[in-house]
Amino acid sequence: MVEDETLTRLTAADYLRDCGYRVLEAVTANDAERLLAAGEPVEVVFSDIDLGGEADGLALARRIREHHPDIRILLVSGGQRPVGESERLSDGPFMTKPYSYVELAVNIEALVLARRRRG
Repeated sequence: MVEDETLTRLTAADYLRDCGYRVLEAVTANDAERLLAAGEPVEVVFSDIDLGGEADGLALARRIREHHPDIRILLVSGGQRPVGESERLSDGPFMTKPYSYVELAVNIEALVLARRRRG
């Protein structure tokens, strides 16, 4: 999970852990890339588009596509719904803030199952 809003990240990550997922948390795109480079096993990256730091969630998604094509991507934003590139980069439905935790878990489960069927 890549989210620069602390409360949003902590509460969503806790909910996903309660659902049985192992959740790694990153505040910036660079933090997420460090986790991936360290070899952490990751099936799905759930990222906000509007991140603080040098790179936004779209830049992170592009890098994941390039270097980790098996990882599924789920994007979210609290701003206007982006079109075009964000829709091509997200493997699941684009989510808007505020989102329901149930919706988040359902979308992640669908991506995990789809990835496992392919692999």
